[in-house]
Amino acid sequence: MNNWIRCFRPDPDAGAQLLCFPHAGGSASGYIPLATEVTGTVEPLVVQYPGRHDRFAEPFAERFGVVVDAVLASLPPSGGRPLLLFGHSMGALLAFETARRLAAQGREPAALFVSGSEGPSLPRRSRLPEPPSDDDLIGEMRLLSGTDESLLTHPEILQLALPPLRADYAMLSARSHVPGPPLHCPVVALTGDSDPRVSVEGVQAWEREAEGLFERHVLPGGHFFLNDHLPYVADLVAAHVPGRAARTVA
Repeated sequence: MNNWIRCFRPDPDAGAQLLCFPHAGGSASGYIPLATEVTGTVEPLVVQYPGRHDRFAEPFAERFGVVVDAVLASLPPSGGRPLLLFGHSMGALLAFETARRLAAQGREPAALFVSGSEGPSLPRRSRLPEPPSDDDLIGEMRLLSGTDESLLTHPEILQLALPPLRADYAMLSARSHVPGPPLHCPVVALTGDSDPRVSVEGVQAWEREAEGLFERHVLPGGHFFLNDHLPYVADLVAAHVPGRAARTVA
């Protein structure tokens, strides 16, 4: 589609578009399972950050604002369909900043889904030394259990995985929260009940960013709980597509 946006499951007849933001160190391909699950309800679009996969030769983004600007400039035509935003971990914060930018332009999304992230107004707790060593980053990957253990001892894999993770953590460290008007659209927060980095109370802080409907969903699992609950998440998305009869979320 373009450098910034991928569409693994084109669906021009879907009633809405869902724009997804990957976690720190992640890439667009990580959303293929969710994109497959929601196809038929929404047309899934996924952000591809620079410096990975087919954008390997490009410099990493250094500021959230750079990513938001580029994503908004790259959005494909909607065909008049509403847009929903979804982000996991660092992606949740980027989705939030994108939602605020759209709201300021009079184009507020139909819903914002934030996963695996504490509320943006909370002070960000230092996770790693700055700058982190390779061992620090590998330890973090092991803690979050998002990477197969066998890959964490594979030098060629680590040579590809560590630079984008280090760059994204630097971008997170450079971010500062700027208070602003709460969003009018529904804000739906999801978290795993055994996430070692995200507390249930911290997730509740997303309610501060919602003037209207706020939902919190606590699901079994750690930081990368999403792929264990794809039907549930797809039902949540469907329930917030304007004009679509909500399906029951068990």
